[in-house]
Amino acid sequence: MPVLPIIDLLIFLGWTTLAAGGVLKAIYIATSYRPTIFSLTPVDLLLVALAFLGLALTLAARTWVRINEPQLIAKRRAAASREALERAAAHDQVAAAQPNGAHGAPAPEYVNQWQRVR
Repeated sequence: MPVLPIIDLLIFLGWTTLAAGGVLKAIYIATSYRPTIFSLTPVDLLLVALAFLGLALTLAARTWVRINEPQLIAKRRAAASREALERAAAHDQVAAAQPNGAHGAPAPEYVNQWQRVR
């Protein structure tokens, strides 16, 4: 089911309700007559309009995330792989710079000293 017409309908209803609330508020300010639409005051219409627009925004965000989620996950995985490769390369460079390797094993001359002590 397409989501875009639902989002458009919610936006249309939100702005229409907001406009109706604005007209009612103008009548409230200009006259002593207090009209309502389905017993809703201008503040009630403002809250209804905010609800419609909030639902439209939420639905649009969920749709965007659903559409773009595979690309976002692929980018995150690629960045993690690239970072792991960089760390491995840095570790190899450090290991190559040390005379006894990266594992902390004693150098051969120290092994010979310990063997001589025994």
